[in-house]
Amino acid sequence: MTGDTLTAARLDLPARTAAAKLIVVLRAPDAADYDGVLDVLVDAGIRSVELTLTTPGTLERLPDLLARFGAAADIGVGTVVDGEQLNAAVRAGAHYLVTPIADPELVTAATRAGVPIVPGGLTPTELFGAWRAGAAAVKIFPANVVGAGYLKDLRGPFPGIAAVPSGGVDLAGASAWLAAGAAAVSVGGPLLGDALRGGDLAALRDRAAEFVALCGEAT
Repeated sequence: MTGDTLTAARLDLPARTAAAKLIVVLRAPDAADYDGVLDVLVDAGIRSVELTLTTPGTLERLPDLLARFGAAADIGVGTVVDGEQLNAAVRAGAHYLVTPIADPELVTAATRAGVPIVPGGLTPTELFGAWRAGAAAVKIFPANVVGAGYLKDLRGPFPGIAAVPSGGVDLAGASAWLAAGAAAVSVGGPLLGDALRGGDLAALRDRAAEFVALCGEAT
């Protein structure tokens, strides 16, 4: 079985995320730490961010963040691991959802709610199962364990699969994954550094601009 055979209804990645080919993952000590970093990221040209549910207060802050930044960037909610979290993120207005697990039930629930979802997995069985369930894209996690050549191998039996590598993706890794055909790259620490813990925001702006330029060349 290959490609999209027997695939469920599928929602595409949000247009800005798909065009940017870059998702920045913000895993902060507290949701109050998002604002200053988001100011810098959006000003530097970042057009898609994933706010994680491991950050206390994320869903409570999301409506305000959407009002402030949602016209300029897609704001997704990540680390969704069950139906209750998924429904809460949908109600809060998430532009897309990300989960570290390949759970077809979560994919179906998100699709029915009209919100694109990117489920995570590593093995071909996990990734294709989530893709066949209707994922907007699948997250190869942890990407640094396998490297960009893994996507080329996956494209053999699954030529239509849209993949987003996540986990340890630095600037060189982003270039390699995009060259291998990734739909986008998901980047955290290599771009953010210590910015969410009070680090240098000018340095953050420079790193963000580097990633934006690199990913823009791949569009």
